[in-house]
Amino acid sequence: MRLLHTSDWHLGRSFHRVGLLEAQAAFLDHLVATVHAHRVDAVLVSGDVYDRAVPPLPAVELFDTALHRLAEAGVPTVMISGNHDSARRLGVGAGLIERAGIHLRTDPAGIGTPVVLTDAHGDIALYGLPYLEPALVREQLGAPKGGHEAVLAAAMDRVRADLAARPAGSRSVVLAHAFVAGGAPSDSERDITVGGVAAVPAGVFDGVDYVALGHLHGSQTLTPRVRYSGSPLAYSFSEADHRKTMWLVDLGPSGPDGAITGAERLDCPVPRPLARIRGRLDDLLADPALAPHEQSWVEATLTDPARPAEPMARLAERFPHTLNLVFDPERTEDGPGASYAQRLRDRSDQQIAEDFVAHVRGGEGLDGPERTVLYGAFDDVRVDSAEREVGR
Repeated sequence: MRLLHTSDWHLGRSFHRVGLLEAQAAFLDHLVATVHAHRVDAVLVSGDVYDRAVPPLPAVELFDTALHRLAEAGVPTVMISGNHDSARRLGVGAGLIERAGIHLRTDPAGIGTPVVLTDAHGDIALYGLPYLEPALVREQLGAPKGGHEAVLAAAMDRVRADLAARPAGSRSVVLAHAFVAGGAPSDSERDITVGGVAAVPAGVFDGVDYVALGHLHGSQTLTPRVRYSGSPLAYSFSEADHRKTMWLVDLGPSGPDGAITGAERLDCPVPRPLARIRGRLDDLLADPALAPHEQSWVEATLTDPARPAEPMARLAERFPHTLNLVFDPERTEDGPGASYAQRLRDRSDQQIAEDFVAHVRGGEGLDGPERTVLYGAFDDVRVDSAEREVGR
């Protein structure tokens, strides 16, 4: 059985106000062509099909076209909702669409009911775990009070219970949308931290042959059985060094070391390369080593001690696709410390709030009960936002 694993399409998203719909259409063309060229047996889409709960009409039309083309190819597709999707909207018509071989898994109630495919070695059960917001699904799954690890563990208990009742030698694949420990995030993923904890251990998925993850935008191998495909396009300059790919995974017969017999990264089309350049403005405009980036989407960090006049216009003369401008002036030893933006870099909202409390208290940080209250407030806001999206 040959599987094509992809995720995080984010249809309808733009890149620094540049529309990406044409690039997303080119990726979907590439996806369908790959299905034919590599004789793919099933396509796995691990969430964040859309960029927001109520996507723009052109994004919906693009998704509709992609579904028709996959159905016409006769290749089963299993797709789950991510934290950017409205699970209820994405799942509308799922029963009818399933007749065409497109299996939308957006309801937590269906976690233990797999899509079953068959090859020469027997059955393969594919379980779709949509994004599980702990506060909204904990009771439904019978999970103890806790965050993502608790609800994913409860979901995987259902998966393993169903798998145990299947014929010996059955192989298993899980699609999930989560932040798994060991994965490297980028700037373009929405924070899903609960109670101050974002990541879950990879061990929560033990017992299955392959775990097709979505959420993190970089292609990554956490273990030979647990992989992120990453997003097919870059959605932030933090992804400038990413190689955007899909995973082509081959499953053979069940064995002591699992069923995976091969995993290959297949490159996705690049609409325009990304470049991050840094230095004084005059140096950037004159440096011959930067010539390869003249047609790239550019993020320029200017280090001039004083802000130069009309920096964006001057940069655009050489780098016409400059999209983001950052100022990080060089500082002397007796100059002020790091900029506010630098101090916030790579810090979560919860950490920033804790730092603020410590600042206004003159250095005294939060104690345990106060931290619990603060994290609970962040969780309540996120859950309220999720509930509003569901109800829209």
